[in-house]
Amino acid sequence: MLIRLNHAQPYVLSLFRFVIGLLFAIHGAAKLFGVFGGNQAETGAWPGWYAAVIQLVCGTLVALGLGTRAAAFLASGSMAYAYFVVHQPEALLPIENGGEPSALFCWAFLLFVFTGPGAVALDRFFGSRSTAAGTGAASRRDRAPAVSI
Repeated sequence: MLIRLNHAQPYVLSLFRFVIGLLFAIHGAAKLFGVFGGNQAETGAWPGWYAAVIQLVCGTLVALGLGTRAAAFLASGSMAYAYFVVHQPEALLPIENGGEPSALFCWAFLLFVFTGPGAVALDRFFGSRSTAAGTGAASRRDRAPAVSI
């Protein structure tokens, strides 16, 4: 049973990456364009409008698995900023200050920085083209490690 779970790990990671990226992108689109029931941020307003741009762009990149680690790093940092600057001054705990989404997105994106995109991602597609002619070091480096339990 554990062997099957271990084999599914990179695919489930890809699915998790897609869902988190899509939710983040939708959150940004709601703020930028006032869709999905969101309130449109004033163009150029700090920090809301810039956060929405980061959410839309990084969320889309993460969902597609394109530049996953860099996009996830930026997204994680933006959510850490949102938590500590916007939410944390209101109260200490996320349940008290409304910062649960920021905290969860921050940690989910930080996970992608370290795990990579999973098995199904555009990073893998473009990486396989470039490493076919090269040494293949990048594909070995980005491959998910085997987990033994």
